[in-house]
Amino acid sequence: MVTAPLAAPAQPAGMPWRIGVVRGSAPPPAELEALRHGLRERGYVEGRNLVIETRWAEGREERLPALVAELLRLKVDLIVASAPAATRAAKDATTTTPIVMVTVADPLAFGFVESLARPGGNVTGLVFMHPELSGKRLELLKAAVPRLSRLAVIWNGANPYKAADMKEVQAAADASGVSVQSLPVADSRALDGAFDAAKAGRADALITLEDPFTIAHRARIVALASAHRLPALYGRRVYVDAGGLMSYGPDPIEQYRRAAVYVDRIFKGAKPYDLPVEQPTKFDLVINLKTARALGLTIPPSLVVRADQVIE
Repeated sequence: MVTAPLAAPAQPAGMPWRIGVVRGSAPPPAELEALRHGLRERGYVEGRNLVIETRWAEGREERLPALVAELLRLKVDLIVASAPAATRAAKDATTTTPIVMVTVADPLAFGFVESLARPGGNVTGLVFMHPELSGKRLELLKAAVPRLSRLAVIWNGANPYKAADMKEVQAAADASGVSVQSLPVADSRALDGAFDAAKAGRADALITLEDPFTIAHRARIVALASAHRLPALYGRRVYVDAGGLMSYGPDPIEQYRRAAVYVDRIFKGAKPYDLPVEQPTKFDLVINLKTARALGLTIPPSLVVRADQVIE
């Protein structure tokens, strides 16, 4: 049985709806396509009644305010902002244009919303819940690497929002009796030095704190982890697709698809301050057994059976 897309509300005088999408770096293609697909399901079709303006900061988050200003000059009807820095730039630039945030860990701590149930203001959207996952990620990594006593953490030191994530990792490690080696990097040139430091510190395993910078350099990070024979657990599936060992976290593709629901409701008259912020309910564990074999690592069967997907 085939269902036709829902009918989208009409703009005055037949003008198309205009959405701005802003982010610190270009997203994996599947994420933006998920947004487009979700919008098509609700009757919004590019070239007919929808225009999507995309702006990427190419890893230079200081460019985000200018990119948001450019979108506002284009008179977009709504902004989809990915990650805290882009959401902050959008929120600082406008109090009237609706903003739908995606992949933001803690919008309350960042001051983007007044509460998850009643956001207030012009920002709503989806929580990614990175910090709260630190304990679970460490538990999974210890199951894969039972000898784990020293953990290296690579994160974008130029991103002030990652400091909160780092504190959560430290707290989870302290509770587990694991020592942490914090390795902030400010640019891609520092990645080699960070991995050399991890090796010198005799790290048993690695996690990364995801943001547009680390995601943009995921192939390099995965290659360095492999070269240093360092088991790693990442927060996004795209790292495992690039050859990484394991990932655990919410699905960003699903977040972009769900963002279309918020766009549709706002275009139909709902106000952002009345739309509760949505929290993820599913967290995917993906394991790459091919990478495990290359590292000489045997993943316990009890962990393999818990995986949502296993790459052979």
